[in-house]
Amino acid sequence: MPATRHRDSLLPPAIASYIAERTAPPDEVLIALQARTAELGRAAGMQIGADQGALLTLLTRLVGARRAVEVGTFTGYSSICIARGLAPGGRLLCCDVSEEYTAIARTAWAQAGLTDVIELRIAPAIETLRALPDEMTIDLAFIDADKERYADYYEELLRRVRPGGVLLVDNTLWSGRVVDPAADDPTTVAIRAFNDMVAADERVESYLLPVGDGLTLIRKH
Repeated sequence: MPATRHRDSLLPPAIASYIAERTAPPDEVLIALQARTAELGRAAGMQIGADQGALLTLLTRLVGARRAVEVGTFTGYSSICIARGLAPGGRLLCCDVSEEYTAIARTAWAQAGLTDVIELRIAPAIETLRALPDEMTIDLAFIDADKERYADYYEELLRRVRPGGVLLVDNTLWSGRVVDPAADDPTTVAIRAFNDMVAADERVESYLLPVGDGLTLIRKH
């Protein structure tokens, strides 16, 4: 199976392809993971694109992250990309509720040599986050789970992220539905409210990148 360089994008297809072709390509482990995830059918749409994965690795390195948290792991593509960007001795905590999907992730982590870098906790993510020590210092967090709880995940993570640390939030353009006045389903409404909340939050500075389905980059003051 050929590598998928980018997922459906809100950018014109030619522009999305041009960008994707000029980012670091996926290696054999990630290509195999794309193929395995594609076997899941419609659910495979939850996997990030290779171009977004390359961006996650770059941002993790730019922050100099040693401690990272991911909310929503699915089959493990994003976690591999984050883990590969960690500083030596770094650790990634992954939060998910699916044994089925994360079993695929575990296999991919082993193939990537990252088993000792990534810790997986199977439980509702909000419970895992609330159980973290209040004094925990997180360098980077990635949120890509149930959209109606984005605000809750954000608050639990932000108070544990160090000054200068970064939160990344996926799907914040939601296939363009955020600007469709006729879209009033609970998920779209929740994403709009989350985007407005972040934009007005004086604790952070942020930018909504038109990458994939929208990726919000947030830096804590």
